[in-house]
Amino acid sequence: MFLLAFVFAAAWFVTGSMAAHLPGLLERCGVTPLQAIAAASLVGPAQVAARLVEFFLLRRSHPLISARLAALLHPIGAAIFAVVGPSAAVAFAIFYGAGNGLLTIARGTVPLAVFGPHGYGERTGLLGAPARAAQALAPLLFGLLLDAMGPSAIVVSVALCLASFAALLGLRASRDGMD
Repeated sequence: MFLLAFVFAAAWFVTGSMAAHLPGLLERCGVTPLQAIAAASLVGPAQVAARLVEFFLLRRSHPLISARLAALLHPIGAAIFAVVGPSAAVAFAIFYGAGNGLLTIARGTVPLAVFGPHGYGERTGLLGAPARAAQALAPLLFGLLLDAMGPSAIVVSVALCLASFAALLGLRASRDGMD
C-alpha cells in the first residue's frame, strides 16, 4: 500500500509541477515563449491519445504494465529534450502528456489489480490522499526548485518518475485482482 501511495504522490507531484510551470520551464531551457506555449498545448491531446492507445492496444495487458510505461514516459521525453535541445520541446511535452494520461487510468486500475476488489473504494481514497497533498504542494515546491536550480529542476521530476517506476516493479497482482 505504501509503495502505491508513493507512486501516486510522486506522479501527481510531477503533474502539479508541470501544470503550473511547463511553459516557464521550457523557456528557461532555451525555448521561445511561442514554442513553449505551443509545446505545452500538446499535453492535453497527448493525454487523450495515450488513453486511446491504452484502450485499443493495452487494455488486455495487466494494469501494472501501463503504469510502468506511464512512469517512464516523462523521463524518456526529458532525455530526448536534454540530448536534442530546445527543438525537442514538443517531444518532451508529448511524452509527459502521454505518461500523465496513462497514469490517470492506472490510478483506478492498479489498486484493483494489486489488492483485489475487497475494500476498493476505501483503499483508493486512502491512496489518493497523499497524491492530492503532493499535487497541491507541487506548484510552490517546484517553483522554489526552479528558482534554486534553474532548468536542472527537471531532474527532480525525472527522479520522481524513475522512483515510481522502481516502486511499480515491486508490486504484484493479487490472486483475486484483475488478470
